[in-house]
Amino acid sequence: MKSTGIVRKVDQLGRIVTPIELRRSLGVSVGDPMEIFIEEDKIILKKYETDRTCAVTGEILDENVESTYVKGLYLSPRGAEILLKELQSYTQ
Repeated sequence: MKSTGIVRKVDQLGRIVTPIELRRSLGVSVGDPMEIFIEEDKIILKKYETDRTCAVTGEILDENVESTYVKGLYLSPRGAEILLKELQSYTQ
């Protein structure tokens, strides 16, 4: 494990602020789901990724469906609506 030299205090609600430099270097954005692991006496955070993530909105929902035309491409209801509107704008 590599030390960053960064130390943060836990607030009253148990939160820790992750420095923006680390979030940028790991590709973590506001609203991204994070998975939490415990290993011995360590807490490990990992950006949660699933193959069912909407390609347009990044939403992870049970309602996400895989495209019948592109294997591995998942869309949420909102993502499908956004994509449909964009495609319609090209045909008008």
